[in-house]
Amino acid sequence: MREPGFRRELDARRHQRVGVDWAGGLPAQYGVAPRVRVGRDRWFNLLWLIPLAFLFLVIGIAVAKGLRELPSVQRFIEAHPGDSELPAGAPVGIPAWLGWQHFLNAFLMIFIIRSGITVLADHPRLYWTRNSTPGSEWLRMQKPVPDDPDYTAKADSITLPDGVGLPGRRHSIGLARWWHLGADVLWLVNGVVFYVLLFTTGQWVRLVPLSWEVAPNALSVAIQYLSLDWPTENGWNNYNSLQLVSYFVTVFIAAPAALITGLGMSPALSTRFHRVSSVLSIQLARSLHFLVLCWFLVFIVVHVTLVLTTGALRNLNHMYAANDSGTWVGFGIFALSLVVMVVAWVAATPVTYRHPRLVRRIGYALIGPAQRLFEHIDSKAGRYTDKDISPFFWANGRVPDSEEYRVLRADDFRDYRLAVYGLVENPVELGLEDLRSMPYHDQVTQHFCIQGWSGVARWGGVSMSTVLDLVRPRPEAKWVVFYSFAQGSDEGIYYDVHAIEQMRYHLTMLALDMNGEPLPFRHGAPVRLRNEAQLGFKMVKWVKGIEFVDDFSSVGGGLGGYNNDHEFFGYRQSI
Repeated sequence: MREPGFRRELDARRHQRVGVDWAGGLPAQYGVAPRVRVGRDRWFNLLWLIPLAFLFLVIGIAVAKGLRELPSVQRFIEAHPGDSELPAGAPVGIPAWLGWQHFLNAFLMIFIIRSGITVLADHPRLYWTRNSTPGSEWLRMQKPVPDDPDYTAKADSITLPDGVGLPGRRHSIGLARWWHLGADVLWLVNGVVFYVLLFTTGQWVRLVPLSWEVAPNALSVAIQYLSLDWPTENGWNNYNSLQLVSYFVTVFIAAPAALITGLGMSPALSTRFHRVSSVLSIQLARSLHFLVLCWFLVFIVVHVTLVLTTGALRNLNHMYAANDSGTWVGFGIFALSLVVMVVAWVAATPVTYRHPRLVRRIGYALIGPAQRLFEHIDSKAGRYTDKDISPFFWANGRVPDSEEYRVLRADDFRDYRLAVYGLVENPVELGLEDLRSMPYHDQVTQHFCIQGWSGVARWGGVSMSTVLDLVRPRPEAKWVVFYSFAQGSDEGIYYDVHAIEQMRYHLTMLALDMNGEPLPFRHGAPVRLRNEAQLGFKMVKWVKGIEFVDDFSSVGGGLGGYNNDHEFFGYRQSI
């Protein structure tokens, strides 16, 4: 067969900056204040928590002051002043390494939190169930989904202020993920070092409750704080019980929960380890991940407030100067670290817009090894059944509008021909009848979109192993390029590149059917790719050609896919 010229239809540009033409000139779109579902169809605006928190604080202070006048409460506080018992030989003081760990943790959390909010803004809805059905979310930062069959998940994304999101531009999730995952790697490395030093130096005893006496002592400290008659602070020697509990939760519960729930959103891991994902589904993991974020935000606000109001100079000397004096040394080091963090905060977004390729390269250098490891975890058939199929499956992508596709669709794709060529021994053109005459493969699997939504569907069609057996790739073929009838968001047709070894995975297929019916138009008719070890944007819809190559540097912009060339995604996106 004569090789088709699909490469000529590609846009070979590599976008080097984020400008007004970003994502096809996608206009800014602002959502609504975060809202939580109350009951069946009522929503509570979370901004009301600000005045309510102030009101409850005032009431709490008044109640705590009243309680302090009660003899029984006075006796309780006297019996439980708030100190936590340390074992003999426990270390005294805060070492310098802990100060450095504290700074690095705070510095990295800036980028993790800001980029995480941008990731959330790309699909500004959270669910408890595996399905992402509109109207079933428990939290949203967007208006209700309109009754419009052409409304896509990308259309649902929102813009954030540049000083809040990282970056704030609408649908900048590719760059946000490099920031988020890259900073996560550094944060985890810093955390491992912290854990090792914590246990080898004995400092762990200052962060772990060693008896149930911590409970009444923590309650006593809470009453003392609320009454504004604060307990005597002596953090150099020992934290009070309320501090101990909050630090323990943050270090030993919230931090590991952030890692576990983050991995729970990985398509490769969730598909391979179905027993885990059957309990910790992507949407549950995403919701819990958000709640962990809320814990960190509340902890940071309360922690900083108390540090600055319960003896700022001494507290800052503890952490930043590793001494127990009342000098200004710790404050000076703290002020310098604050300048560094503010400069980094302000510079992060404009630097990202001007040098997105640099952000992508650094991000991939940090997270790439883990992604390569995860995507080589061969996906196996899961335990989903038809009862797990999602009642709603979000549509996405720019639909084909070429004359060629319109003619084929109008004739029910009778003249459709799928060209399979390149570095193969037997290049072929396959019509729908040819594809349907091949051994039929079907699977019920979960779809993971890079935006955060998910859905379960039954896919039927032809295993890519069957296609490989037919065309017989040459030994030098390392990559497989899938070309679409659809245009990308800018110019040129959509395409994506996959590693050839993943074409032999049991769950990699060319789908012709969805949920027992021929593939719908919005979901890629007549043929779409399914590769369950990857995120959804890599599963090319409306496929018209498959090319086997030894290298993809000369295909399109040379970065392994349309979204990689134009929106700085990565061709390896298994997490």
